[in-house]
Amino acid sequence: MNEDVILNVHQLQQYFPVRNEWGLRTGSLKALDGVSLQLVSGEVLGVVGESGCGKSTLGKTIVGIHRPTGGSIEFDGRPILALDRKQEKALRTRLQYCYQDPGASLDPRWTIGRSLEEPLIIHTNLSKAERLERVHDVLDAVGLPKAHLDLYPHEISGGQQRRIGIARVLMLRPNVIILDEPTSGLDVSVQATVLNLLADLRKAYDLAYLMISHDLAVVRKVSDRIAVMYLGRIVETGKTDDVFSHPAHPYTQSLLASAPRIGKERVTDHFWLEGEPPKPTDIPVACRFAPRCPKAQDICRKQDPVLRPIFDHQEAACHFPA
Repeated sequence: MNEDVILNVHQLQQYFPVRNEWGLRTGSLKALDGVSLQLVSGEVLGVVGESGCGKSTLGKTIVGIHRPTGGSIEFDGRPILALDRKQEKALRTRLQYCYQDPGASLDPRWTIGRSLEEPLIIHTNLSKAERLERVHDVLDAVGLPKAHLDLYPHEISGGQQRRIGIARVLMLRPNVIILDEPTSGLDVSVQATVLNLLADLRKAYDLAYLMISHDLAVVRKVSDRIAVMYLGRIVETGKTDDVFSHPAHPYTQSLLASAPRIGKERVTDHFWLEGEPPKPTDIPVACRFAPRCPKAQDICRKQDPVLRPIFDHQEAACHFPA
């Protein structure tokens, strides 16, 4: 393993029970089905895919919001799931999750100042003066005035709420932040401001980001590497420029073809992906993309492809990669 790898996820599984009207378990919804990835210190790894592919579940399982069904998670060389609750709590302060809707994650009855101070009260032994000093420092780092500390979440804009959400996860000085759709629902100008802020904070605090997003333009702009998810698995991974310039997996090709280009021919004119993904409760036994793939052959319906090297620093789970 690369010595600089700070987060190592191996064969992660997250199965949610499916129950009938009497509460009896009738099956499992396989939100994550053998996901493996590595995050290097200081890098940005973008995770993309259709809605329902498991992107957000992956982030929430890594930080412990969901307890995984199987697999392993190592943070800074230590297996998180093997630690006792006290050790795990201490380690997870260095691994933070920024919610897609920061306004909903803030208590509407608390001022911004109280929400920012809360993690320090729970996880540190800092004095009141030391806590306020750190709150002021972090608020300044995200470009907001101290006057905002006395405001409530509903009194600030969506872009400012996004900054407060980022500030809150910075309070414990983490090494890794999982960003769930950090620019969704924002105006284009505000998106640019948030992305520039994330870039500045990455340098200032030596952060690594796992960025979950459906916005391919954002992922291409800020990510060093990219992982493409489909129906609970990673089907392609590699350096961002390589994946965007020559995608190897048919699903990646269709995903990139769906994005319009301003001032150029709309590539959506050649978009061939049709239909919906199979239900996570009824996943095909072989290649899970085969029912929608125009390149599918008999082997695709009989043998499950594994993620394997296709080009330098690029892998794809496909029997017939480009």
